[in-house]
Amino acid sequence: MHYGEIKKFDIADGPGVRVTLFVSGCTNHCEGCFQPQTWDFGFGRPFTQQTQDELIAALAPDYIAGLTLLGGEPFEPENQRALLPFVRRVRETYPDKTIWAYSGFTYDGELLREGSHPRCEVTDELLSLLDVLVDGRFVLAQKDISLRFRGSRNQRILDLRRTREAGHIVLWTEPKRGI
Repeated sequence: MHYGEIKKFDIADGPGVRVTLFVSGCTNHCEGCFQPQTWDFGFGRPFTQQTQDELIAALAPDYIAGLTLLGGEPFEPENQRALLPFVRRVRETYPDKTIWAYSGFTYDGELLREGSHPRCEVTDELLSLLDVLVDGRFVLAQKDISLRFRGSRNQRILDLRRTREAGHIVLWTEPKRGI
């Protein structure tokens, strides 16, 4: 797997200050994509043990809320296989930090559907390690810059912990802040 960028102080892709990994490789090719260079599976640099160690260290400060996986497409099968051991390590090292992922593939329509392109032998475990999934392809005709943590109105922010507990889709809601 390759990655195009790492942001160590990201406030746009989930709540709080986050560490963000932009993986390379995407077959969705959404019109108006803000990272079309990441469609190429060979774009950027190899995702090595050194890269993973760098990300683990970047997640250490108390003010870092968690990790966000973007792309490209984290749920391309080859990316899932490479990300799973790393995401396991993040979950074990930082159990109180949240892990978010963005995917153009829909949770219930593609990621859970047997025989769909993104579904592979590691999909269920990778999903089980995530707290939140922003799903759905970016649709230029539904672009809305007023939306928080998503680019188009068709995209959903799924609370995967609550979805697993409830047995049906539960949308994420931002926690209320104390006054």
